Amino acid sequence: MSDKRVIALYTLPALLILLVLIYVPIVLTAYYGLMDWDGIGAMTFVGLENYTALLSDGMFWRSAYHSLLLALFSVGSLVLYLAISLILASNVKGANLFRKIYLIPMLLSSVAIAQLWLRIYHPTNGVMNRFLTSVGIENPPLWLSDTSIVLFAIFIPIIWQYAGFYIIIYYAALKNIPAELEEAAKIDGATPFQIAYKIKLPLIAGVMKVTVVLAVIGSLKYFDLIYVMTDGGPSGASEVMASYMYKLAFRTNDFGYGSAVGFFLLVLILIVTYLIRRATASKEDQVQY
Repeated sequence: MSDKRVIALYTLPALLILLVLIYVPIVLTAYYGLMDWDGIGAMTFVGLENYTALLSDGMFWRSAYHSLLLALFSVGSLVLYLAISLILASNVKGANLFRKIYLIPMLLSSVAIAQLWLRIYHPTNGVMNRFLTSVGIENPPLWLSDTSIVLFAIFIPIIWQYAGFYIIIYYAALKNIPAELEEAAKIDGATPFQIAYKIKLPLIAGVMKVTVVLAVIGSLKYFDLIYVMTDGGPSGASEVMASYMYKLAFRTNDFGYGSAVGFFLLVLILIVTYLIRRATASKEDQVQY
């Protein structure tokens, strides 16, 4: 048997699994978006009606704005994760202990994290408002009930939840940089900031691009913690596209319209991913050890 046939034979199971679990559901989601369907009964073909209805759906655009805001917030938090990783990779005392502490949120389920932060944000008995009251603030915010701050109140536990994941990625990339480069820079009189900015960061540019893509994709499809903490409320102030799609499909039984929202979400993720790759491809190609 030729090498090409052996390769095809070994890759066939993976291709079949990929086809069944990824591409078939995508095609079905686009197809269901063309239907008026409650998810159980007979389907009625309505063409592009569900997709055109999205254009005038105020709640859909509001949830899309919240998802994009979460994506921007997540990308911005990568700077903090990177700064922490640079410190930990500099062989500071207790670095191993700090790495383990940052990984703790990754060991908890989203539901457990949501329950923890629900208690932290509790208006009367929560740690946050008790602290604010103790320092003299008489009317502390209602973190999850105030429509003007609820979205940002939810962003904080999301950032905390994924801190360990991104820190360990950056830390591993920084540790893979040859020590000789840093030693040579020190001999030439470079400061720690110059070493980080002109040597370390360019050498891990490819990893940074991957983390940006992961942060954006993860934010656009984020659902579970928001669902448990606020259910998209109050008054849709923390609604994101994934939670809006879930409510349409499984609460109002408008499965066709919910599928249209889901397919739009997929298209949006593909477009954003493509734009990020185009914007960062040239920078990655220039980096060489």
